[in-house]
Amino acid sequence: MRLWLAVLLLAVGTQAMAATRVVSLAPSLSEIVVELGATDLLVGRLEAGETLPELVNVPSVGGYGQLDMERLLSLRPDLILLWPGSVGVAQRDQLKRLNIPTFTAEPKNLTQLVDQVEGVATALNRAERGRELAARLRARLEQLRQQYAREQPLRVFYQVWDRPLYTVGGGQIISDALALCGARNVFADVSLPAPQVSVESVLQRNPDVIIAGTQAQLDAWKAWPQLEAVKQGRLLLLADKGLERPSGQMIEATARLCEQLAEPRP
Repeated sequence: MRLWLAVLLLAVGTQAMAATRVVSLAPSLSEIVVELGATDLLVGRLEAGETLPELVNVPSVGGYGQLDMERLLSLRPDLILLWPGSVGVAQRDQLKRLNIPTFTAEPKNLTQLVDQVEGVATALNRAERGRELAARLRARLEQLRQQYAREQPLRVFYQVWDRPLYTVGGGQIISDALALCGARNVFADVSLPAPQVSVESVLQRNPDVIIAGTQAQLDAWKAWPQLEAVKQGRLLLLADKGLERPSGQMIEATARLCEQLAEPRP
């Protein structure tokens, strides 16, 4: 068993192996539960963004940074799936004191994400389903790695927001998705997961490609024609939000990103 996965399962504890009442405190973890065919075990979930049809009838325990602790306790969970950033520090400390088995996941790369899928499956007593899904995901990752390898990586600025200007750092899983596609995050040297940056720092790092979520964000960069990405017309609109949800589906979202980055220059 991979060391990273073994540590996660040790943290959950043996009681969680027979979990029947699960609360998920991250949309991505809820999505993994769906992918594993274990939605019947889910008695509560944290809300954020669009909701999968399979989760519509699962009770809410709040939103990001607004966990309803009383509601969570009323659901009598015997396992909590936790993404640390989805809950404030004070409430995370509260959760620890409750002594409810907790599976904590925050993968820094796609390999860890697949390990996480397998780990959640084991905690939910869906180990065989988890192994099958993980095997498919690992094979797909290897295929993409070989298909999109570049001798000279594309330098990419991945824009998360514009006012203020945010990107992803080197320890964020999206940075690893870029690397799989033969690209390099120009802010990979920054350890923060979502650092605020300046226009001047982007100009200095002069990316070959700029990726953003809206056309307006991309059009704004045309004010700096000296940027290599603007010169080459490599301003890519990322309409697919799957990269923002580290679940099994993120692998195919990464494949779509790779296709975009591989498209010939306009």
